[in-house]
Amino acid sequence: MVRLNEAIDLVLDAARPLGAERVTVLEALGRATAAEVVSAADVPPFDNSGMDGFALHAADLELACREGLPVVAEIPAGTVAAAPLEPGQAVRIMTGAPLPAGADTVVQVEHVEEPPGRVLVRTAPHPGANVRRAGEDVRRGGVVVPRGALLGPAEIGMLVSVGLEEVEVARRPRVAILATGSELVPLGEPLGPGKIHNSNTFTAWGQTLAAGGEPVVLGIAPDDRAETRRLIERALDEDVVITSGGVSVGDFDFVKQVEDELGVERRFWGVATKPGKPVAFGVREGRLVFGLPGNPVSAMVAFELYVRPALLAMQGRRDLWRPWITAAAVEPVAATRDRVEVRRCLLLRDDDGVWRFSTTGPQGSAILRSMVLADGLVFVPAGHAGGRPGDPYLVMPLDGSRPERPPLPT
Repeated sequence: MVRLNEAIDLVLDAARPLGAERVTVLEALGRATAAEVVSAADVPPFDNSGMDGFALHAADLELACREGLPVVAEIPAGTVAAAPLEPGQAVRIMTGAPLPAGADTVVQVEHVEEPPGRVLVRTAPHPGANVRRAGEDVRRGGVVVPRGALLGPAEIGMLVSVGLEEVEVARRPRVAILATGSELVPLGEPLGPGKIHNSNTFTAWGQTLAAGGEPVVLGIAPDDRAETRRLIERALDEDVVITSGGVSVGDFDFVKQVEDELGVERRFWGVATKPGKPVAFGVREGRLVFGLPGNPVSAMVAFELYVRPALLAMQGRRDLWRPWITAAAVEPVAATRDRVEVRRCLLLRDDDGVWRFSTTGPQGSAILRSMVLADGLVFVPAGHAGGRPGDPYLVMPLDGSRPERPPLPT
């Protein structure tokens, strides 16, 4: 067996970014940039009003408060002033409208009175108030989205604001998903004696989508060597292969044998964690091949630890890691033996800002409900003698991403 951090390193050493492709901004949500995005223009492109109100010279504020100023024009949004603003004058202006040459301050409409043809300021702003300067958001030539960044709603808006219709993004890894075992029943079919539903395919499908991959569901390989070989050979057409089950040492666990026959170079088989000990990982011609355990919790935890960072790395992402925090135990923490234990937990933050956790009940590797209830994973080191309430542990929330690698126990 390899240790947890060693297994992660072996996976990431083999994960290489895929090629790039251009997509429209309407197709770019959730994609990772393949190159930095540089603005070709200032944003905003001109000085404009941040309020509905009156544009004037700051030097005229005292006069505007004492006697008022004549209003010589009106500038709606999308309209350019016909002439510069002379000293001693004001123009009515709408939010977003270009500031006329000479004006440097906007008094919002709520702070004025409007006798016929004039404006009288009742509350004077500071000079330069309510003006959005050209380039105050983005300067021409500035990097607006770095390479390897996830494109969310704000980033999509930024691309449009600098005038882009398309963006270069990393290709999504195609992920073949194959469950193994004659006991499994496809979705929609009734259970017979001794049968169970094939949940692993669909947890892996969801986890793959959440990590930006394209799942390719290949169904179920029964406990038949020839059929297992046929389906794994098909799976090796994709960028990543995920099998669940069949990687232990039972008489019908054919996955490892078949992958060896098909030229998969084994990098490790077995990791010193609980759950997730019977995890296999190999490579064939640049394709990543993961053999996850058959127990549903083990498979999901292994995906989080190894597959998810690999899929993000293949997209050139920088934020490969879940956030991590130190949290205090609410309850006694059971001792461990020779493996790191990854327990599912609930997180809460008390009034003093201290993070605390409690486990989600029974922690068996077949109890999928322990993952349904969890919002984090707590890592208990190997050989841990046990802990008391209040003792601190590393916890990885199951949401978000960050570039810093967590200090996982060995």
